[in-house]
Amino acid sequence: MSSALLVMDYQNSIVERLGTDDGLAAAVSAVDAARERRIPVVFVRVAFRPGAPEVAAANKMFGGMRDRMGAQAPDATEVHPAFDVSDQDIVVVKKRVSAFAGSDLEVLLRGLDVRDLVLAGIATSGVVLSTLRQAADLDYGLTVLSDACSDGDPEVHRVLLEKVFPRQAEVLTAADWIASLG
Repeated sequence: MSSALLVMDYQNSIVERLGTDDGLAAAVSAVDAARERRIPVVFVRVAFRPGAPEVAAANKMFGGMRDRMGAQAPDATEVHPAFDVSDQDIVVVKKRVSAFAGSDLEVLLRGLDVRDLVLAGIATSGVVLSTLRQAADLDYGLTVLSDACSDGDPEVHRVLLEKVFPRQAEVLTAADWIASLG
């Protein structure tokens, strides 16, 4: 069985709004360790075509996106430069909250023969929760890197990491996960 590290929504506009320096540092250390051990790193970002035609007005989370798109910086949806994304890294574009929604992630993971996912992302209550639930339903083994996740609501973040996620995933710090790699 092989593993992959999913680094989700660590893109410029989201890191700027909801990220933390500690969370970014933990995610970067996990990426560095995965690269050293040849564990596939998959960066997942949310992005839309110009004008966001993929977004239905009825979608509560993304419905106002069309109006806001023009005000975004051109690099708003690019992976944060702290990760120094290279040609060996894989970048997946999604269209909704879960890393699987509107992307080719599932096909990619099958192609890589991945059965275990290690999750890092912003926000804990968004992409991490949605991806964890869908991945569990798809029978992936799961690990969540607690300190490489962040959320705008510290209490929701805590409850998810301490009470919800442990039902379907191992919850470790990035340092503990790296140490477990040997």
